[in-house]
Amino acid sequence: MISKSTIDQVYETARVEEVIGDFVQLKKSGANYKGLSPFSDERTPSFMVSPVKQIWKDFSSGKGGNVVAFIMEHEHFSYPEAIKYLAKKYNIEIEETEQTDEQKKVLDEMESMYLLSEYAEQQFSKTLWEHPLGKSIGLTYFKERGFTDETIKSFHLGYCLDNWDDFTNKALEDKYQLEYLEKTGLSIVKKSEDGTSKNFDRFKGRVMFPIHSMSGRVLGFGGRILKKDPKAAKYLNSPESPIYHKSKVLYGIYHAKASIAKQDNCYLVEGYTDVIQFHQRGIHNVVSSSGTALTPDQIRLINRLTKNITVLFDGDAAGLRASLRGVDLILAQGMNVKVCSFPDGEDPDSFAKNNSLEEVQSYLDENSKDFIGFKASLFAEESKDDPIKRAQTIREIVESIAKIPDTIQREVYIQSCAKIMEVSEAVLFDSLAQITKKDYSNAQKLASKTRQEAFKVVKHKPEEQKLNVLVELERKIIELLLLYGSHKDRFKDEILDKDSDGNLVHKPVEVDYKVYEKIYLDLQQDEIEFSQPHFKTIYYQLIQGFNQNEDFKVQHFINTQDQEFSSMLSSILMEDEKYLLNNWESKNIFPKEKDHSIAQLTTETILTLRCNLISRRIEELKQQTREEEANIKSLLEEIMDFQKLLTNLSKRLNRVLVA
Repeated sequence: MISKSTIDQVYETARVEEVIGDFVQLKKSGANYKGLSPFSDERTPSFMVSPVKQIWKDFSSGKGGNVVAFIMEHEHFSYPEAIKYLAKKYNIEIEETEQTDEQKKVLDEMESMYLLSEYAEQQFSKTLWEHPLGKSIGLTYFKERGFTDETIKSFHLGYCLDNWDDFTNKALEDKYQLEYLEKTGLSIVKKSEDGTSKNFDRFKGRVMFPIHSMSGRVLGFGGRILKKDPKAAKYLNSPESPIYHKSKVLYGIYHAKASIAKQDNCYLVEGYTDVIQFHQRGIHNVVSSSGTALTPDQIRLINRLTKNITVLFDGDAAGLRASLRGVDLILAQGMNVKVCSFPDGEDPDSFAKNNSLEEVQSYLDENSKDFIGFKASLFAEESKDDPIKRAQTIREIVESIAKIPDTIQREVYIQSCAKIMEVSEAVLFDSLAQITKKDYSNAQKLASKTRQEAFKVVKHKPEEQKLNVLVELERKIIELLLLYGSHKDRFKDEILDKDSDGNLVHKPVEVDYKVYEKIYLDLQQDEIEFSQPHFKTIYYQLIQGFNQNEDFKVQHFINTQDQEFSSMLSSILMEDEKYLLNNWESKNIFPKEKDHSIAQLTTETILTLRCNLISRRIEELKQQTREEEANIKSLLEEIMDFQKLLTNLSKRLNRVLVA
């Protein structure tokens, strides 16, 4: 349990703009900062940070809150985990009682896997530096690669002994569960027909490269085998798990994020050692896709920090052409792409190792070329004597240009391609139009539909009734906390994603939360404050109680209140018994029967509260349009934004807006 003094010190010390700046490239906008949403796929900034108020708001997803809420949302941390992360960032000593073995057992699955991965990182590093075989095999390998002690320790490199079950047995001795050893992929469990099983170390005999999240948590590992074994893969990664999704991770992002934002450019390489060697040479804004094909999720990680990517390739022409196909994804994200290839026989690792910082930086500056121009020059050389192949090459280049969302950039690239390939601009523009026509038509239909929905009108009850609805909803929130605050359930939510046609759609997801965590995060998203002072007081006391004490007892909490509050809380606890006697539907409240899940009841209560507040805000804005002619355009745009949000929330509630 974290002490109140520690939590207070974290809140007093942590600066929301500094913390979020580690994850999102922020640019000054008046008294605030703005950037691209880290929670959705967008090209126009809708993410705002207020240093004065110490809050943030993501208008694309509706999320918002304070610095702790951001860490909880972005890293999927619990409240205590977020506090610990911020305390570590600001060198604040954490006062807490040591967890017992029993408390460790009740940690949720993801946290258990995070803890086990951090333990594994420590054990592999310890083996590398302290075990005789670790030093003679693993450490020697890293030294031969040219890595210094400081670099090896900075990237937490390690070694797994070449024994079948050495690490697994050590972890079991230290009370870590086999279930999580298997789920993280650190151990392999093979069961025999007679019911017995044997445990094996997945990374046996490999040097280890821990893979970190943007916040520094260990997500998984990459392991390189050192002995010659034709049946074994040279590199082996952790399997997919609840905490490790290789398509959403970039190796080195934790070490590179600050430099990427500062330099406003990211170098993208292929392997672990490429990243480490560049970092050691003094170029820190470099990450790797860890040998996997580049994905949109990985590109979006970079897009939060910079709009500029320079892709680095070795001198292998065959590998270069294959890799170029994946870079079209970067163009589709609206980013600026350059390409730099190294001389034959060189790769980023060897080139950085054999040249000084000045030489490496000079080479990158002089040889980084515009991606479209580089691709056109490369393909033109390959197909200059073959008309059919040349036509196919031109078509491939135009398909790449078509992926660029900015029309001005597309036109500039068409003009450049026409000169390189010696073909008329008119032909290229005609080909481009054919490719983009279908996408444009679909976009127009979506825009038309959105405009129609935005001008729908919602009928509301009189103002007095709205206030009663608000009071009852706030009362319901307190009831949920009292009855189910510490209950853990699976909640349905929505995120923005793309369908097969590339259109943005709301994709359903499921996340495990305790009820109090779900309520806290959702209310923080919209900066919702209780209208009733006594509800507001109780709400924050309950949230603080659940956050600071895993064994928080509601009854004990009630007994510590004065008579007025104690009586009010007791009445709320009995409120559930009166639902069947009240016509709540007539007040625009839709309570669920007891046989409905707690997660559903909680989610729909919060959504109803949000709909109520949004409807009230829309009415206020409409009133302003009748009174303020000068700002009518701005007011109508704000009404449209709120109406679209209300439409989405109503769909999630399975309700129909009245026209």
